[in-house]
Amino acid sequence: MNKLVIGILAHVDAGKTTLSEGLLYLSGRIRKLGRVDKKDAFLDNFELERARGITIFSKQAIFEVDGTQITLLDTPGHVDFSAEMERTLQVLDYAILVVSGADGVQGHTKTLWRLLELYGIPAFIFINKMDQEGTDRSELLHALKRQLSEGCVDFGQTGTTSFCEQLALCDEGMMDAYLKTGQFKTQQIKKAIRDRKLFPCFFGSALKLEGVEAFMRALVKYAEVPVYPRDFRAKVFKISRDEQGNRLTHMKITGGKLRARDVISNGVWEEKVNQIRLYSGAKYQAVSEAEAGAVCAVTGLTRTKPGDGLGGEEASGRPVLEPVLTYQILPPEGCDPKVLLPKLRQLEEEDPELHIVWDEQLEEIRVQVMGEVQLEILKSLIQNRFGQEVTFDAGRILYKETIANTVEGVGHFEPLRHYAEVHLLLEPGEPGSGLKYAVDCSDDVLARNWKNLILSHLKEKEHRGVLTGSPITDMKITLVSGRAHPKHTQGGDFREATWRAVRQGLKEAESVLLEPYYAFQLELPEKMVGRAMSDIEKMHGTCRIARIQDGVAVLEGKAPVSTMRNYQKDVAAYTRGHGRLMCHLAGYGPCHNADEIIRAIGYDSERDADNPTGSVFCANGTGFLVSWDQVKNYMHVESCLKPDRDLMENPDRERSEKDREEWLDPEEVDRILQRTYFANQGKKTVWHKPKTASGSPGKPAPYVGKPREAKEEYLLVDGYNIIFAWPELRELAEDNIDAARTRLLDELCKYRGLRNCRIIAVFDAYRVQGHQEEILDYHNIHVVYTREAQTADHYIEKFAHDNQKRYDITVATSDNLQQVIIRGAGCAVWSADDLRKELQRTNEGVLQAYREKQAMDRNYLRDKLSRETKERMEALLREEERNG
Repeated sequence: MNKLVIGILAHVDAGKTTLSEGLLYLSGRIRKLGRVDKKDAFLDNFELERARGITIFSKQAIFEVDGTQITLLDTPGHVDFSAEMERTLQVLDYAILVVSGADGVQGHTKTLWRLLELYGIPAFIFINKMDQEGTDRSELLHALKRQLSEGCVDFGQTGTTSFCEQLALCDEGMMDAYLKTGQFKTQQIKKAIRDRKLFPCFFGSALKLEGVEAFMRALVKYAEVPVYPRDFRAKVFKISRDEQGNRLTHMKITGGKLRARDVISNGVWEEKVNQIRLYSGAKYQAVSEAEAGAVCAVTGLTRTKPGDGLGGEEASGRPVLEPVLTYQILPPEGCDPKVLLPKLRQLEEEDPELHIVWDEQLEEIRVQVMGEVQLEILKSLIQNRFGQEVTFDAGRILYKETIANTVEGVGHFEPLRHYAEVHLLLEPGEPGSGLKYAVDCSDDVLARNWKNLILSHLKEKEHRGVLTGSPITDMKITLVSGRAHPKHTQGGDFREATWRAVRQGLKEAESVLLEPYYAFQLELPEKMVGRAMSDIEKMHGTCRIARIQDGVAVLEGKAPVSTMRNYQKDVAAYTRGHGRLMCHLAGYGPCHNADEIIRAIGYDSERDADNPTGSVFCANGTGFLVSWDQVKNYMHVESCLKPDRDLMENPDRERSEKDREEWLDPEEVDRILQRTYFANQGKKTVWHKPKTASGSPGKPAPYVGKPREAKEEYLLVDGYNIIFAWPELRELAEDNIDAARTRLLDELCKYRGLRNCRIIAVFDAYRVQGHQEEILDYHNIHVVYTREAQTADHYIEKFAHDNQKRYDITVATSDNLQQVIIRGAGCAVWSADDLRKELQRTNEGVLQAYREKQAMDRNYLRDKLSRETKERMEALLREEERNG
């Protein structure tokens, strides 16, 4: 029998559980429709779920439709239980996304859509509650196309011309078929859905069973049954316990078969399966084997965890959605926290994102959660399962840290008879990118087994930042060099060197404290918009008015979690219950009060014994500790960040380091004095270089002293920044960005031909997946397209920082933050308007000089005549005057 695993997802109160009941009832799986409000829903069988009317844990039900066995996985809709929902996505063939027709696309709906896109799961969309007043089918479909995907097509109009035209627009192959035959094959529609180019939309009311049966039949008709390999594979997505306390491992069989008493492995351990259960609601059927495509729960496994791959299946990565709040668990009086800790570890097994942390020094237990609703559920769960009535403290925000510049971290570990040195390149990544690891080191420098070991050590630990001790994120860490000893190096040596290299690099880098942000949607009476916007501004958030209709305004925006945690109560108070606030996590951003938080936490990176920042070297048979700021004076392997390792191919790369650093120029002395002795006195130094009238790079005013070395001039242009700052280019870019880019490059080429300076135009290509850095020559200038995860700002800042002593550098950009950074590196800055004026001034100057030269060089016929001919012409003129 064909098997499909389909998950059902929705924003809370969209009617997800009600639709599940309808599918089970119409398929004959249940004889009576359950209701959430009557607390008798088939899948909400947990006591707390029925009491609160929400889904807390993912459940499964098995039913058959037209010869296809469907395993339906019902997932939590509340934001606080998003981690449970995300783990379920790992085993889905298809997803059903339920949208409330009364509320439309919500913030959490967009989060779910992004997760489906990330995991590559095709989706069917059911727009529910269409029986309510005010719902507009065409308006809802337009909103789905605008906010989710243009591939959303109304399958309630099958066979119409409009339906066929919409299908044709989803895929080139379908367009060809439509133009040739005027119709589509079912297999073509299946493939478009499978490839996430087409998203069938169905409208109805789950409560009244309107449109549910047609939706169910369409699921089976247009879903493609996966083909599985013959060898055994399985993906674990959940751990739970039954009423008797037996540990259950929930998995999907993704290849071969699983039989009771089989021994299975994840490549590290082996354990025997005792029993295989097929659950449907609260009941299960024990079976002797489960085939590929089945979702089952097995007993006997003690070492599994969500995300594990068994057999030939690969393990999953870290979840995208993570907790942002941490609370201390306060045991009841007379209860030893150490006795409660192992019980809480069972809950952590079932929900790894709880992340139970034991502080040995303070003897405290802390837990990480998504929100206050999850906290209430956790409290009830501990009470029901372990009989302990715990409480929680006020809680605090989970901060993270990243870096703003590129550095090389060096770690060395060399006590007697041990040796390892590791060099890591730490680069800032895009917001939300997490930690990425790479290797850029030859096997000739470091053997492959050592490189693999270093990568393992990087991934096995949660690295702490140096500002508050919070986890680091949004960073790329690349192994660029290292050294091992043929006799003395052991595996543990590279662990120590690797972790110390990360910390040394973080100490040297410009660290940035990050805090979580909520993306919110606030509905309230129109007359109260001013009050709401004022509140949001005070909370250091941003917002905009999305729409105003029938006296109700909708505000959308972002604000820090720390300032917005309890704002729902304020909204209910000042709107007298007419306001509604909906929030979902929007990731991390720079902390709005970083200095205050750093002082409050009081973390001292130098005293963190578990995360040392220094390195251990050896001399005269004795190991000694070197602080992080002196490590590079002792390291054994040459640094990878040398001045001649530019991102451009410079013509004078062969010059010696001595030639480059021969003397400090006056501007450098001036900056040093301003940052030290004169920083708070408002004094000026005699070496300040006056600005030239044109602001051109590389025209220093003369000064008394040693003549300075002539430097080559560089003009770096932030390409897209200039394009969207010049009105004529911006207008051109709206129709054709390539044409605008070519126009800008032509203007720069013309300027390069008139001025003796090198020009580099830098364009962002960091959003292009897998894009490598490109350096091209366009006529007489250089053009750079940045690599993935590197913006034009990053490229320009690094070039300016690395080369400001070697060249006279001017950067053209209207980005205020970048201007500050560039000036801090000692380089000149032009705004977009300055660049335009400079180009116009240079062109006009050349044209004026050309006109003057033409006037001076003008030729007259009489100047070219011979003396004899001139005398004859003068005689004729005199005679003509006499005859006059």
